Amino acid sequence: MTSVVPDSDLAAGRRALLGEDPLTAQSLLQRAVAAEPANIEARYWLASARLTSGSPQAGASLDEARTLHALILARSAGVDLARCQSDAAYASDVATQFYARKFVAVSGVLHNLAISAGTQDPAALLNYGLALQHQGRPDEAGEMMRAAVRIAPGPAVHQFLLYPQLLCEDGERRHFVETRAWADAYVSGLPSAPHANPERRGRRLRIGYVAPRFAGSQLAQFVAPLLDHHDPRAVAVTLYPADAATETAWPSWIDVHPLGGLGDAQAAERIRADGIDVLSDCWGHTAGARLRVFGYRPAPVQVAWMNFVQTTGLSQMDYVLHADLPAGTSGPSPEMFTETIWRIGPVFSAFRAAAGRLAPTPTPALRGARFTFGSFNHPAKLSGVTLDAWGAILRGAPQSRLLLKYSYFADPVLQRVTQARFAARGVAPERITFAGHSLGEAYFRAFQEVDLMLDTWPAPGSTTTLDALSHGAPVLVKSGADTAGLYVRSILEACGLAELIADDAQDYIVRALDLAGDPQRLDAIRARTRPGFDGGACGDEAGFTRRIEAAFEAMFDAWRMRSVDRRAYG
Repeated sequence: MTSVVPDSDLAAGRRALLGEDPLTAQSLLQRAVAAEPANIEARYWLASARLTSGSPQAGASLDEARTLHALILARSAGVDLARCQSDAAYASDVATQFYARKFVAVSGVLHNLAISAGTQDPAALLNYGLALQHQGRPDEAGEMMRAAVRIAPGPAVHQFLLYPQLLCEDGERRHFVETRAWADAYVSGLPSAPHANPERRGRRLRIGYVAPRFAGSQLAQFVAPLLDHHDPRAVAVTLYPADAATETAWPSWIDVHPLGGLGDAQAAERIRADGIDVLSDCWGHTAGARLRVFGYRPAPVQVAWMNFVQTTGLSQMDYVLHADLPAGTSGPSPEMFTETIWRIGPVFSAFRAAAGRLAPTPTPALRGARFTFGSFNHPAKLSGVTLDAWGAILRGAPQSRLLLKYSYFADPVLQRVTQARFAARGVAPERITFAGHSLGEAYFRAFQEVDLMLDTWPAPGSTTTLDALSHGAPVLVKSGADTAGLYVRSILEACGLAELIADDAQDYIVRALDLAGDPQRLDAIRARTRPGFDGGACGDEAGFTRRIEAAFEAMFDAWRMRSVDRRAYG
């Protein structure tokens, strides 16, 4: 599209905003938009100026820019926009097609048209909510998901509402409230029967793990260290996936009993018939979860582990596994958990580095390259408080750039909205670069482009952080007293990288700028990063497995003692 806006208006507005004069910028950019309402750049810059000044019109301005941009892209792809306004099914269908291409912002705009056209389909509302969530708009996502629950109440639909809470400020408390509501609605009062599991002496402890899929899922790098190192002389392991065909890569002595096609009560009976002593959920409140099975208490000891480090909200869940507390910290409030927290050792889990890793490389800035900060985290985690800190870092290191890599950054609208959010923080759009999904060597080489990885909060990285460290890329994290903050702290401490743990946002900014200003010091940290991962607790697969086996044995022995006492004293 050829702009007819006088260059002086748009260019001067941009200069004024980046020169920290948002009021002048607003005046210039309002004039630019009035001269050509369809000019996307003018609208994005006006939104940035209003965001900077805290204008009550800021949110509406950004939404107008995003909507116009998305509609132009949709029309160029052959979408009949007029039909979208009257045919809800058509609008939902094209929204789904864009979602499949990872164009989540475009998909969200088209889903909004479907709703305006009258759709009340709960699946469409959930898809709209997911499109909003993936853009980093958790409150709006929650509203859509709550609307879906009102139309079609049920555990699977309601479960979508839980994760967005963790992306918000005060997320741990909000998540606790929502998980308790979920458990009260769908798990409370499910029937259970006493257990008669015999003592451990003279037999193997029977452990069960529940997830829709283990191999080929986000769990694989976490569960492979455990399943490959379990001691078959001490434990008997049964996996409970949806389909046994997905789980052929594990040691032959591990049993696989699929639960696909079984209702929750039937699945619980299947597990109970196997005589499982300790049953661990590995999926949390994620699509495909079988947490209602735990409501029937098919095993005497039930443990939450993996995918989430927060509570499940189930009173029937006995324990949740966490890493040891750092010295001098009290940890999250036990009131935020229905489970008892069981400290498993220095890390929450071992993590298997990707096969075929490339050899570590020196800090790229030492080669004369432009200093590159990076984040490969999900866009949903790019909260306002995170961007505030990142904006301060980029302003303090004016020759640097930020590389954001994730599959959803294939969406040009999400890219431009993200740049607009940074422009509101004084960072020019061209300093924010994007990369989409990649696999194998291309993915491994992406870590070699980044001098320092920046983590997010209140929802930090997990797999992305561990991936970066295992490839030798240092990651700066912000710790805190909440569960997520302590989780990322445990990872960095386990790798011997305490200097990359910030206590608060200001400390985070200072540490990032200090490292950006001293590439030699950063390179010395980089040289320790991969060896620290490989030689520390994150890479100690056998050691972690022994600790988790000992924990499960102690949990079961405690249950047996209570069980014997109850029988003895009535």
